[in-house]
Amino acid sequence: MSDEEDQDAPTTDGGEDLQAYTIRLELVDEPGELLNALQPIADRGGNLLSIFHERGNLTPRGHIPVEVDIESPPDRFDDIVEALRDAGINVIQAGAERYSEELTVILVGHLIDTDLSDSLQRFQRCSQASVVDVSLSAPEGTEEVSSARVRLATEADRADQVLGTIREIAGDKDIRVIEPQLPAEGSR
Repeated sequence: MSDEEDQDAPTTDGGEDLQAYTIRLELVDEPGELLNALQPIADRGGNLLSIFHERGNLTPRGHIPVEVDIESPPDRFDDIVEALRDAGINVIQAGAERYSEELTVILVGHLIDTDLSDSLQRFQRCSQASVVDVSLSAPEGTEEVSSARVRLATEADRADQVLGTIREIAGDKDIRVIEPQLPAEGSR
């Protein structure tokens, strides 16, 4: 890359203050659409934190809902959103998410039979947390009991509410939740 090109390329290095943002998109179910949606983010110096892509669920218009968590300098975020729209990507919602806490839960039960994808979507929708990572283990096959480690990001001081939502959804599906031990209210 030439020095001139390097000067024009936005970077997030160099001590810039970064802010976390969530962008909710609707994508057409065609090869390459996710890549097309991520390119404008990368081109404008956004750093990808997580993607929640639900291919099994469709929006009312028949598109795939995708939630992308990024970090970028605040002065570049509007440019990222505008670039997505200019690229023909349907941006449903875009804004700052102040996810400063992470928590990890273990789910145990018939996760496949009770639709793990639905559970994860409900965790996000009902608690306004973001699913950052999921690891599923089904050593006896999908017909038997399985377990999943789910890492979520949430706003400061909302972990108790998120756990309450997870307990409720898991209870509806007869799934056991192994929770992290949270600090006492006064010690946070």
